[in-house]
Amino acid sequence: MQQAANDREPWHYSVLLKESLEYLAIRPDGIYSDVTAGLGGHTGAIAQQLTTGLVIASDRDAESLELARRNTAAWAERIRYFHGAFSKWPQALESFGVSKVDGVLADLGVSRYQFSEGERGFSIMEDGPLDMRMDRSQGVSAADFVNQLPEKALADLIYEYGEERRSRRISRAIVRARPIHTTGRLAQTIEQAVPRTGRIHPATQTFMALRLKVNEEFEELEALLRSVPERLNSGGRFVVLTFMSTEDRKVKRAFQALAAAGQAKILTKHVIRPSDQEISENAASRSAKLRALELL
Repeated sequence: MQQAANDREPWHYSVLLKESLEYLAIRPDGIYSDVTAGLGGHTGAIAQQLTTGLVIASDRDAESLELARRNTAAWAERIRYFHGAFSKWPQALESFGVSKVDGVLADLGVSRYQFSEGERGFSIMEDGPLDMRMDRSQGVSAADFVNQLPEKALADLIYEYGEERRSRRISRAIVRARPIHTTGRLAQTIEQAVPRTGRIHPATQTFMALRLKVNEEFEELEALLRSVPERLNSGGRFVVLTFMSTEDRKVKRAFQALAAAGQAKILTKHVIRPSDQEISENAASRSAKLRALELL
């Protein structure tokens, strides 16, 4: 599946694919949910292992979901697609007459497709409108926060969501440069305020903070962590891939709480990381961490 997906979409690489499938322990007749379908890499790989089973593929990005449909067309009879955020996931199951599933996969990384399309506004390197909405039907964009928040509130946002220690200096520069409507202008403004000192662009953490806030990613993750245990069958698996320490901490604590309550068994004593070979093939996977549990 990995190579086939890469042949179709050059920017698409399913992180920790082999490990994800192993921890899901897929049964041919099971029902599974990929709550971050993206471009369909994990979804298609799950579907290939099913016979009478089903995989429900959901994503809040309608454009990515449409590409997932195309990339997984060969297994379409085993897949159901749903457009919606994590908080809508229980509705996704209900819409297909499913009450509980045998496994859930959540890959919390942002699709390289989203970063490669300048008009989506995620990328520092691709100039475009300052958008960052994963679901472009929602109203608030990154430009709204950048241009409307008071200086202190903007600094707090950048610090809280991006763990950016220079948030006050960055916020001050942004307020002085308003209005800012493109990613290129925002990146340039930040670089002038806090010049580059290494390989990482100085706007990286600010862009991440805005993306997290625009899409309410922390709140959506917490909604998912609450709902999955209620929708997993006994013996069902929950596999989560994170790329940021803040997200990983939320997942770790939720898993520990379930284990302490006697509701689940943690399958990953230590986080699973990509192999050196995977990192060499896809540098973006280097920060990935996989955690998995089994519901008792």
